[in-house]
Amino acid sequence: MKKIIFLFLCIPFIAFTQEVDSAWFANNYTKKEIMIPMRDGIKLFTSIYVPNSTSEKHPFLMTRTPYTSSPYGEKVYRPFYQNHYKEYLKEGYIMVVQDVRGRWMSEGEFVDVRPFNKNKKTNNDIDEASDTYDTIDWLVKNINNNNGNVGVFGISYPGFYSTEAALSNHPALKAVSPQAPVTDWFVGDDFHHNGAFMLMDGFSFYRNFGRPRPTPTTTQTPNALKFESTDNYKLFLQTGAISNFTKKYMGDSIKFWNDLMNHPNYDAWWKARDARTGLYNVKPAMLVVGGLFDAEDCWGAWNTYKAIEKQSINTNNKIVMGPWFHGQWAGRGSDGSFLGNVQFESPTSTYYAENFEIPFFNYYLMGKGTTSKIAEANIFFSGENKWRQFDQWPPASSNPEVYALQKGGVLSTTVSKKTAATSYDEYISDPAKPVPYTEDIHFGRTREYMTDDQRFASRRTDVLVFQTETLEKDIIVAGELIADLMVSISTTDADFVVKLIDVFPDDFKDQNELPTSKNTIVKTVPMAGYQMLVRGEIMRGKFRNSLEKPQPFVANKPTQVKYALPDIAHTFKKGHKIMVQIQSSWFPLVDRNPQQFMDIYKAKDADFKKATIKVYHNDSKIILPVIK
Repeated sequence: MKKIIFLFLCIPFIAFTQEVDSAWFANNYTKKEIMIPMRDGIKLFTSIYVPNSTSEKHPFLMTRTPYTSSPYGEKVYRPFYQNHYKEYLKEGYIMVVQDVRGRWMSEGEFVDVRPFNKNKKTNNDIDEASDTYDTIDWLVKNINNNNGNVGVFGISYPGFYSTEAALSNHPALKAVSPQAPVTDWFVGDDFHHNGAFMLMDGFSFYRNFGRPRPTPTTTQTPNALKFESTDNYKLFLQTGAISNFTKKYMGDSIKFWNDLMNHPNYDAWWKARDARTGLYNVKPAMLVVGGLFDAEDCWGAWNTYKAIEKQSINTNNKIVMGPWFHGQWAGRGSDGSFLGNVQFESPTSTYYAENFEIPFFNYYLMGKGTTSKIAEANIFFSGENKWRQFDQWPPASSNPEVYALQKGGVLSTTVSKKTAATSYDEYISDPAKPVPYTEDIHFGRTREYMTDDQRFASRRTDVLVFQTETLEKDIIVAGELIADLMVSISTTDADFVVKLIDVFPDDFKDQNELPTSKNTIVKTVPMAGYQMLVRGEIMRGKFRNSLEKPQPFVANKPTQVKYALPDIAHTFKKGHKIMVQIQSSWFPLVDRNPQQFMDIYKAKDADFKKATIKVYHNDSKIILPVIK
């Protein structure tokens, strides 16, 4: 088990400061709770925090959320002062938090990732964009002393609502920041990656979030599910096929879980829920934010930005990607100076707030300051632990460089001519003994696995390992990573997990006590020989040619499996090595493939079969986006 010991030197001071901030907030702001009417007559519960000062007019900064606008009651205040949001209070922003349609205290029916409707004809044709428009329209017309400018931001699911807000086309909406935005739940976010079901996240999220709410409420029904084990690997393996999870734990009451089970392929139902479908002619300035090591919505941040660049070329659109887990840039548990065992040597979350988010909203909503220091792409490079700025992403200087998987576990840009065309490595993928995603024993999915040491996997016989010689110079990678494998399998389906890893030198000298902020010192594990996961991604084999129309493999026939992993920004330092691992399970992060061509959601325990996997040398490669 990793042991990270936090030494909090100033806890009493921090508590006192937050108490003072809380008192200041209550004395200088008035809270209003309003049921704002939508065009179809449904009313949405909205908490509005209005500055008492009338010396100047104030902008709005809004979050729309399915996770509650609590605390409820006009005498209790949301703790905006606990992170950098307190700077918005000091500037006099009107802070707005709204329960989206059908959640918590809002009326109406909740629909997960409600599709964007570009052809609204009547007042009953609603979507999240129209609800945002109606909310903004009410706010600017009914809240006194506002300056007519509105911004919207949110993290994760509220990031999705931020994207949809940008499509509202309300003239008062000047700036939007989708942060780790849910974008496409089949292709790359949260619950599916390339069609493979992300079991731990899907199950843990929907057994709580998916329970029905018959009427508006300020409380959530406690989860009654009890589990026999705190070891997720053991519990999920014993539960077995996905159909057992449906029968034993989810039943018929969790609507979206059953929607998932009934849409195993990328059909029209899924495509309608792709947030990119509406990203045309986007009017407000956009600041897309995400984490390089976000286990939930890393894909969504990169691809929301790319969709706007491609589909809405006149939009003022910028991106910030830091070395963060999900929401870490907003101070969720860390100042961004480390993730797990990996150090980033500075409080990157503080840097983000001061240099990107706050200047962005201050400029567009208050006409204050400048955005000249916010480049088109503002990207932190792990490995060298340095912010870099570019006028486009991927950078113009980034070029594909092929690294071939070769005999003897070699990874090289030089292909050996002596290797036979039929040369391969093989392993047996056994669903009864799937490769774990981490060596830790725990129940909930960790956020640290995104940078975890992969030595535990290197030692398994069902994981192939290829690595370079010791690097003689830094290798800087920036952009989309491509896995291009030539494989054969003894059955008709299999998964392929490709992991890109930074191997630290055996004589690496780490700092055992590295100050990460004024208040914290982190003691790290020894990093000599550490195999840092830089990026890992899965491809469900049957979707290799199309997410819409899955195809079986022909047993034992060499077949290409080529796919893109989420973008990377990392520097492999001189003296390190680049490693690639290939495996066919990643459990229980991802559900197990029965390794037969079928609807996996309908599979039974008896359907799971062993498969012999062959990965052919030279024809199998990864393509790194290298900055020269």
